[in-house]
Amino acid sequence: MHNNGNNPYEPMPMRIARAYYESNDRSLKTFELVFERDADCKQFFAHYNPGQFCQLSIFGKGEAPFGIASAAWEGDFVRFTVQKMGTFTQAIHRMKAGDPIGMRGPLGNGFPLDDWGGKNLVIIGGGCAFSTLYALTKHIQHPDHRGGFNELCVIYGARNSGLCMYKSDIQSWYGRDDLEIHQAVDVPEEGWMHHIGYVPDVVKEVAPSPDNAVAVVCGPPIMTKYTLPVLTDLGFAPETIFTSLEKRMKCGVGKCGRCNIGPEYICKDGPVFSLAELQALPADL
Repeated sequence: MHNNGNNPYEPMPMRIARAYYESNDRSLKTFELVFERDADCKQFFAHYNPGQFCQLSIFGKGEAPFGIASAAWEGDFVRFTVQKMGTFTQAIHRMKAGDPIGMRGPLGNGFPLDDWGGKNLVIIGGGCAFSTLYALTKHIQHPDHRGGFNELCVIYGARNSGLCMYKSDIQSWYGRDDLEIHQAVDVPEEGWMHHIGYVPDVVKEVAPSPDNAVAVVCGPPIMTKYTLPVLTDLGFAPETIFTSLEKRMKCGVGKCGRCNIGPEYICKDGPVFSLAELQALPADL
């Protein structure tokens, strides 16, 4: 966790460098934030691991947690994709390049990449929860990291093509020989050339092998609920299935207690857990 000086509650001053819509209906907007202080930038990237999140804050509007959607090698900025839903997200959607914003982080544990070395990775995402999986995929694609992992398969679904994020970049993945990409939309639409159906059904259709493999699932709760059994049926052990939880998070540093499940705090001990870890916790998910 990044401490701004000695105070983990004090946001770092940031500035919006770029802001652009991801979805055709403008419900998803991506922000690239840059640091106002070089020391903050250095400390952030010294600790950042894909799968972590940050708390973004707007003066007078509060703060909210968002998964980091950028890899460290992309540059000295931090990317977030925000779905417009409530008061805070509506406020950030009104912001533009040049506007100031606060950030605390990186927070949480991130993906255990050191444990996944030499394995096949199956990355399964749905909706705007794909943001941290996008960061993970970008991280692995770098030449300095790609050799540390075996086969890479990405399955990403959205309700319709207009809600697919990072469109141009993902389109370029189809031309790579070191990555297998499967995109899906819920129902047929004109011009769509990829899978049609819900993510659990697409996973069943693609049928990734569990041999020497790790599966990572991030998406709406209903998608995750029905995808985990598919992976189990395919032969993935609970210790090889990982998911990211961002439920009930508030303070981000394990003090307020709003995100605990039994003895675990999602914001501090997570948000990334294996299915085996979750099965050992009280059933209040």
